[in-house]
Formats: sequence, structure tokens, C-alpha cells
Amino acid sequence: MSITIHIFYKGKGENARLFAREMIDSGTVDAILKENGNLKYEYFFPMNDNTTLLLIDCWENQQALDAHHASPMMKKIMHLREKYNLTMTVERFASAEPLPDGDENFIK
Repeated sequence: MSITIHIFYKGKGENARLFAREMIDSGTVDAILKENGNLKYEYFFPMNDNTTLLLIDCWENQQALDAHHASPMMKKIMHLREKYNLTMTVERFASAEPLPDGDENFIK
């Protein structure tokens, strides 16, 4: 069962976007994408809110996520969150495999 996490980072002005840019430019995102069990690590910006950043973070299972949380990557992420003075809220979802009957009718 895969795990998907939505992390909403919020900061003043452009801080959330600057955080994402530094995460990408520093190679931190590429390193996370190479971690065992990572399925997705991608940023999105709400159309109507320039102060918020959404990270969609997907892992194969809880063990992979736990290993990520114990990795040196977390210190780098925490340092950048503090640097850009970001707050965050988190939503967590576990996959339902296979898709429930009828859901495929809505997927193109």
C-alpha cells in the first residue's frame, strides 16, 4: 500500500517559492527522488495563493517513508524551512488497491 502526503508550506511573500527553488537547485529534490521507495516528490502552486506551496510526496510503504525521515535529507529540509520561515500543514492518504468497482468509469 503506497502512501501519499500533501504538505502545504506557507510563508510570507515569495518565501515558499524560494524554498522550492532552493530545494531543486541544491539537488535535494533529485536526491530524494533517488531514495529507495520514493514514487513522487513534486511541487505545485495554487493559482490564487502566491504564499503557499503544495508538495505531493509519495512512498511505496511506511518503511520507505520512515527511512526518508531518518535520512540526512530531513536535516536539509528542516534547515531550509527555517531559513524561509515556513509553516506547514499535512494531509496523509493511503492507497486503495485495486480501484473500487466503478472508479475506472471516471478515469480516461
